[in-house]
Amino acid sequence: MLELDAIDSFYGEAHILRSVTLSVARGEVVALVGRNGAGKTTTLKTAMGLVRPRKGRVTFAGHDITGLAPWRAARLGLGYVPEERRIFKDLTVAENLEVGRKAGADDAEGWSAERLYALFPNLAERRGQKGGRLSGGEQQMLTLARTLMGNPSMLLLDEPSEGIAPVIVEAMAEALLTLKRAGLAVLLSEQNLGFARTIADRVVLLETGTVRFDGDFAAIDADPAILSRYLAV
Repeated sequence: MLELDAIDSFYGEAHILRSVTLSVARGEVVALVGRNGAGKTTTLKTAMGLVRPRKGRVTFAGHDITGLAPWRAARLGLGYVPEERRIFKDLTVAENLEVGRKAGADDAEGWSAERLYALFPNLAERRGQKGGRLSGGEQQMLTLARTLMGNPSMLLLDEPSEGIAPVIVEAMAEALLTLKRAGLAVLLSEQNLGFARTIADRVVLLETGTVRFDGDFAAIDADPAILSRYLAV
């Protein structure tokens, strides 16, 4: 579904990603882990087209989308769930979902508000409530649900468990497992290894913008030095 091939990305003259290469298959969840500042968010933004790489290529569903405008990538089926959430706080839950609806989409063939309410019961109970009055965890759910209203075939998901209550983290994990079973591919930036382990098939470990490890949790468990070398504070 998604391939990043030897990507170099910059902010101004600051070199953030250095020859980053990774891939995500259809129906696969890949966790992108690393310390703060390792380049996880920049990787997602580069894939989405929010950051234009100076070198390398981004391919999604057989299309070269390197530097493509984010809305065009979204039209191809790539969904982005930012860490900042960016819900419309003065709109209700139902209105936020409607904003995310893909033009011309048929509810029978994809995600509808009612299907999403079933996936996120907390939102169903608050469908008439303004987004700004939701808890942080509920806002995170709403951001994910709004993205799903566009019926993406793949999600770029940035730190979904950060700063939310454990009970909401559990609900988010269950929802992502449901999406995985439905065939969605996910590239997940995450610092909570327990959360990542629950849903991810594979781990890509970044350090200072460079891929240091790409494999499964069994390989990490067999060599604990990997985590102490690249994730220990």
